[in-house]
Amino acid sequence: MTDNIRVYVEGFGEMSVDRGSTLEELSKLIYKEDYKKYLGARVNNEIYHLHKKVKEDMHIKFLTLKDKDGYKIYVRTISAVFIMACRKVFPEYTVVIEHSLGKGIYVELEEEKSISFSDIEKIKGEMKKIIEGDIPIIRKKVPTQEALQLFEIYKHHDKIRLHNTLDNEEIQIYEIGDYVDAFHGYLAPSTGYVDVFDLKYYYPGAIILIPINDSSNGLPQFKEQKKLAKVFEEASQWAKILDLSYLGSLNEKILNNDVDEVIRVSEALHEKKIAQIADMICQDDDINIILIAGPSSSGKTTFAQRLAVHLKVNGKRPIAISVDDYFVDREKTPLNERGEYDFESIEAVDLKRLNEDLVRLLEGEEIELPKYNFITGKSEQSGIRIRVDKDHPIIVEGIHGLNPRLTTYIPEKNKFKIYISALTQLNIDAHNRISTTDTRLIRRIVRDNKYRGNDVFKTFELWQGVREGEEENIFPFQEEADVMFDSALVYELSVLKKYVVPLLEQVDSSCIYYSESKRLLRFLSYFLDIEDERCIPPNSILREFIGGSGFDIH
Repeated sequence: MTDNIRVYVEGFGEMSVDRGSTLEELSKLIYKEDYKKYLGARVNNEIYHLHKKVKEDMHIKFLTLKDKDGYKIYVRTISAVFIMACRKVFPEYTVVIEHSLGKGIYVELEEEKSISFSDIEKIKGEMKKIIEGDIPIIRKKVPTQEALQLFEIYKHHDKIRLHNTLDNEEIQIYEIGDYVDAFHGYLAPSTGYVDVFDLKYYYPGAIILIPINDSSNGLPQFKEQKKLAKVFEEASQWAKILDLSYLGSLNEKILNNDVDEVIRVSEALHEKKIAQIADMICQDDDINIILIAGPSSSGKTTFAQRLAVHLKVNGKRPIAISVDDYFVDREKTPLNERGEYDFESIEAVDLKRLNEDLVRLLEGEEIELPKYNFITGKSEQSGIRIRVDKDHPIIVEGIHGLNPRLTTYIPEKNKFKIYISALTQLNIDAHNRISTTDTRLIRRIVRDNKYRGNDVFKTFELWQGVREGEEENIFPFQEEADVMFDSALVYELSVLKKYVVPLLEQVDSSCIYYSESKRLLRFLSYFLDIEDERCIPPNSILREFIGGSGFDIH
């Protein structure tokens, strides 16, 4: 008699399977020839690789590219295939998985080696061979010393450097044929799962294009983001100069009590960039309106206040206008597809009144600013009357700042548009990048808990809507900016860790946000803590989230 167990599979109901079966074997049973569309599984609010054994009463949802976690598995797996292919074509060079760019992943080689146009076809050919070989991807834990010896063989010196700063008895590695590597997060069961991709020439590196998460097989069209690419390039060069490209270096500096210098240089770079932006504005007499936009937890408030200080150094007397005070009355606020008020839609702003007020100010007239009452949902008069001249630039901060519709009446020559976000982050190692979205989420969890009365569960609940709003209202316009400001600080996650870990640990396995919480905790475990915050200046963007700011932000 067969020893069977019962599981529940989303979309199929309760099923009986052989004890000892893996999730991959179950997916083959259910999905037949389409099983390779399913890259991992969510089991009882936790993400698992498909080699995991099935157990009694599991609630299983198999993940495709349409699922955020399935998409991440695809990205890691195709990255591994790219690394393996480059080892064949360029055995003496190190591959770096850099960052997202234009719906793809930007990758390059270290040791100042560029990928030529002719190299692209060679690498693609090797990638296709690896994928067609359907090589099993074996995940295993090995003693740290054994892993370090393997990393030495495969020249993963960045991984050796990192793990020498950590106190782990074991390290999770992946064996893919005759190749060994370590990845933060799960991979697909074999290389054959990632058969849809393209490789695009993007000197000095390349762009890996993969199916976007709302399509099962179509590749996105690459849309160049040259301003964003320039920010990444500058940050990469700066990190190399300071030996801060990877986390192992930062951990070493923390262990050696050299991190104060990292903080000082990071903050000085921010100060220099803000001063340069202020100088650019003041050199053009036509600029009257400064528009600042960026996604959630970018540090817009602190940035705007620091920019105002530098404008004053240049003899300007800036005046701030909040787009939030131009909200339409609540009953006129558009609804989203869930039937809820969509306060992040540009239609939630009284565009006509905002533009008319800005025109009157530019023409030298006096206006009375509105004040939006968030309790009654009504626009009221504030009693604050303002008039401006060429020495009073108007700072307008809001998520729609780069959308031409927000200031459609105003000539482009009178505007200066700034996009701010935590655009870069040091990577864990050459093959494991840190999502800047994760950095912003961690910032927000800390700030919401400290200043807004929202616990970690509420922040997770709101985050999906926030991200949807960013994708619709902010990211499509970021290349409209005259300048981009990178608010990321290379040391910040080592500071934020001690604030956010206790909050994430409150999320248990019964909660739908457990897998996300566990993922964040896992990657934060690579960071050593910066306990002493005295070196962080009071006007640091980080102070907007951890407190101790010299500005009245909250």
